[in-house]
Amino acid sequence: MKRRIKVPIILSILLVSSVGCQAAAKKYGGEMSVDLPKGEKLVNITWKDNNIWYLTKPMTKNDKEETYKFKESSNFGIMEGTITVEEHK
Repeated sequence: MKRRIKVPIILSILLVSSVGCQAAAKKYGGEMSVDLPKGEKLVNITWKDNNIWYLTKPMTKNDKEETYKFKESSNFGIMEGTITVEEHK
């Protein structure tokens, strides 16, 4: 009985660890954070396959550091991912 419970848990952990944080956030839901380099301003963010790409530009004197949250909305409300992007001045 105990063996039946442990096997699915171990397989789930191996699956999530093998696909990486970006792919896990995209495919299986969950959370991921991106800390932009100091002085960079987020312009755009997108997925290409299982990789996240983000476009930045240098911050100006008038720019303020911000935190962005990108949330996925799925059809059934399950396995929704969230990516938090933080800027640093």
